Amino acid sequence: MYPVSQGLRLDVEAVSGILGSVSIACWIVVFSPQIIENFRRSSADGLSLIFIIVWLLGDVFNILGAVLQGVLPTMTILAVYYTLADIVLLGQCFYYRGFTLSDAPTKRADESPSDEDPTEESPLLLSPDRAHSPARLSPVDAGLPRRSSISSFHSHLRAVDGTHLSPATPLLPPPRPTDIPAALLQKPTSALHTLFFNIGALLLVCAAGILGWWLSTSNSRRPHNHRHDTSPFGLDDSAGEISFDRWGQIFGYLCAVFYLGSRVPQILLNYRRQSTEGVSMLFFLFACVGNLTYVLSILAYEPECARVQGVGMSAGDDCRQGEWKEQYGRYTLVNASWLIGSAGTLLLDLAIFGQFWVYRGREADRVEM
Repeated sequence: MYPVSQGLRLDVEAVSGILGSVSIACWIVVFSPQIIENFRRSSADGLSLIFIIVWLLGDVFNILGAVLQGVLPTMTILAVYYTLADIVLLGQCFYYRGFTLSDAPTKRADESPSDEDPTEESPLLLSPDRAHSPARLSPVDAGLPRRSSISSFHSHLRAVDGTHLSPATPLLPPPRPTDIPAALLQKPTSALHTLFFNIGALLLVCAAGILGWWLSTSNSRRPHNHRHDTSPFGLDDSAGEISFDRWGQIFGYLCAVFYLGSRVPQILLNYRRQSTEGVSMLFFLFACVGNLTYVLSILAYEPECARVQGVGMSAGDDCRQGEWKEQYGRYTLVNASWLIGSAGTLLLDLAIFGQFWVYRGREADRVEM
């Protein structure tokens, strides 16, 4: 066991390890808020199906690129986990909407046209197919025999249900399958309450990531479990050389393209609906923090020559002129596809956050009306 001062020494390796652990923690729980939101509402109308499908394709290419480029097994396992979570989310969408690729909201069973009494929202003129439909006839007009008043009174009396008179029986009948879910009828919480809840959940996840990094380093024989004998994402540069894998890079850039394109359908769907109802803010909040810490953990890299420290030398004195920039530049190029995909997705997620704040006031006004 190393002394506390040595275990808590923050250098480039430690910063990269902490950021990577926080990113992993965020990505582990990123899908949970949206899956719970869909289950609570019994609906997935807030999500764009194209958004989920394109994101799934990006995760598949992420697996292929991670395996071929030789990243850490942890990152490959996480890529597989993302794919499985995407499939669960996609399964929810198909379960609540049916097997369709359309983002049009599903019609509820109680929204089908019926011959109920007109209300304030009923049209003044009937549609042609209903205008010529036979009207309801009273028993007398239909030629049915009228029952006597005594027998009618007895029949109505027998039909009266007196169970509601008991104090143990609720006055309201139990909900029917066609009733609107209670979650849709609840008044939305205040913006301040939502903000505090989301920030609290985010801080707990970040704390879990930092705790995971601290436990991994304290249980290792070295001060830091995350050495840069391999780069933060498994690229072997122990000999000062970082190798490119052609197919790994191709799949990495395809992954970046799909990640960037996945957010566009969701942004367009929110804009057409003028609402973010049914979309979990925590879903995109975890994605933003996960992408941000992921990018920073890649950039927090120390080239091989800077780690060599001889007697009477400080770290980095062994680098030849221009060698530090050359090694760092090559390392950045190898990870460029992952950097572009994560940084670009982060910017698009910020646009979705803007939609949350713009449309939230309109949704509150709509509920109050």
